[in-house]
Amino acid sequence: MANSAQAKKRARQAEVSRIRNTGQRSNLRTFIKRVLSAVESGDVEKATAAYTTVVPIIDSAVNKGLIHKNKAARNKSRLNKKIRAMA
Repeated sequence: MANSAQAKKRARQAEVSRIRNTGQRSNLRTFIKRVLSAVESGDVEKATAAYTTVVPIIDSAVNKGLIHKNKAARNKSRLNKKIRAMA
């Protein structure tokens, strides 16, 4: 356990960050799953709308440090590829 005041404060901050990051990461995954479910259902318009919604969310996750920029690019590319394959 932390002994110094500085270490105790860092432990508190780390816990708050961990909880916040968990929620934001869960939200990101939820929006990605919405695109995938729309693709599986075969609804092009719904999938496209879900994709336009998820792109800024993925980009903001990169800016917040939740995911790496290459993972974001990979996710967007794969989702877009699935939508284009439907059309």
